[in-house]
Amino acid sequence: MKKLKFPSAQTILLIIAGLVALLTFFVPAGKYDTLAYDSSANSFIKISQENKETLPATQATLESLNIIIPLEKFTNGDIYKAINIPNTYKKLDAQPQGLLAFLKSPIKGIIDAADIIFLVLIIGGLIGIMNHTGAFDAGIAWLAKALQGHEYILIILVTTLVAAGGTTFGFAEETIAFFPILIPVFLAAKYDALVAIACIFLGSSIGTMCSTINPFSTIIASDAAGINWTTGWQGRVFMLSMTLLVTLIFVLRYANRVKKDPTKSIIYNQKAQIEALFHQGDVKVSSFNWRLRLALFVFTACFIVMIIGVSRLDWWFLEMTTTFLVGAIVIGIITKIKEDVFIEVFVKGAGDLLGVALIIGIARGVTVIMSDGLISDTMLYYASDVTSGMDKGLFASVMTLTYSGLSFFIPSSSGMAVLTMPIMAPLADTVGVGRELVVNAYQYGMGLLYLISPTGLILPSLAIAKVGYDKWLKFVMPLFIILVVFTLIVMTVSAYLM
Repeated sequence: MKKLKFPSAQTILLIIAGLVALLTFFVPAGKYDTLAYDSSANSFIKISQENKETLPATQATLESLNIIIPLEKFTNGDIYKAINIPNTYKKLDAQPQGLLAFLKSPIKGIIDAADIIFLVLIIGGLIGIMNHTGAFDAGIAWLAKALQGHEYILIILVTTLVAAGGTTFGFAEETIAFFPILIPVFLAAKYDALVAIACIFLGSSIGTMCSTINPFSTIIASDAAGINWTTGWQGRVFMLSMTLLVTLIFVLRYANRVKKDPTKSIIYNQKAQIEALFHQGDVKVSSFNWRLRLALFVFTACFIVMIIGVSRLDWWFLEMTTTFLVGAIVIGIITKIKEDVFIEVFVKGAGDLLGVALIIGIARGVTVIMSDGLISDTMLYYASDVTSGMDKGLFASVMTLTYSGLSFFIPSSSGMAVLTMPIMAPLADTVGVGRELVVNAYQYGMGLLYLISPTGLILPSLAIAKVGYDKWLKFVMPLFIILVVFTLIVMTVSAYLM
């Protein structure tokens, strides 16, 4: 018998979409009423299944709806999405998502995720231009020589810097751009592609899991919970420090084994294929001329501009994508690439990441099925019902695990925050713990499952290096178990200390 092959990322996601579609036949449909702030009219819009109602934008209105959030959180734009109104869940007529809905879901997901998909494609074009110039090969050869004997610094530096981006402004989707760039650097340092993927993906995951000032999770979740975002920051800093330390030790141990003996690599059977994919070969450092240095400078500047724009100037995908497109054009001019060659190389580079873009869209399609099937709010309703009135320590652990489960169906951190916090945060009052515990449970729970969840970014990340999901699970599972146990212990102790 032929050995069974683990299915591709696209197939895994389609299977999940099919299972979620089946759930819509068995899970009751339901929905909470929602409240949104209309800045143009300075009023609230309350939407229920029966009607749409305009209410005055006052603190009294919020209190009448049992929403314990300061009015200024809405008026100053901290909460810009519609939030669920507590105690308004209603069962609705079932909306089962049949075969046609299942078949449409990847297309709907691709349309819904068009912003990040175009970012990925434009980055692919930029990388194609850089590969054509030879700047990557020359730069990698120079860096490998400079770090000779101290390659471990690369692991510590990349993981820590990416984690810093994650904890401060939610550096997640943007990391897709770094995989094609940094994987060749790690290969040149005699590590395998898994080490590069781990440094980038785990760094981002740990950073966002333990967000400290991240406006897309910590701040928006605290606002929706009705507390100041600085409440509980000490615990999040402690978690960030400890989980990052554990992650670094884990990755360094694996990387050291691979460096000493390449056959110890989990993906050793793909070594030649991956090296060929990233154009590994002998490149003379002397070929690193001023044009290539300037091209690398412009390339690096694109990422710096992107980071500054996202963190300081309220940029999002449109501006980020434009930055990389302009960067590609400037690099083409610097290196004197002919116009027809530029177009051909750019399109080919974008095509190389088309598979990654499709994975992102198909993953978004799972969320579309949940939403169209009206079962997202039902999951939230029963999850909140389970945790009501528990012992403090048990409440903390169950809340963390509950958010892990919910994140499989609602992978967006900001979406999860505005949908769940008005419902979940008041449960802390009934148990006798601070609401910051629920905010932390939301962050840690989402972050833990994110390490392995196929509806997150791990599948498109792996697809860039053609690494299978099964290989990733084999690599990351020991770390995942360690972090789960550690997190639950910390949450339980924190609850009893409140």
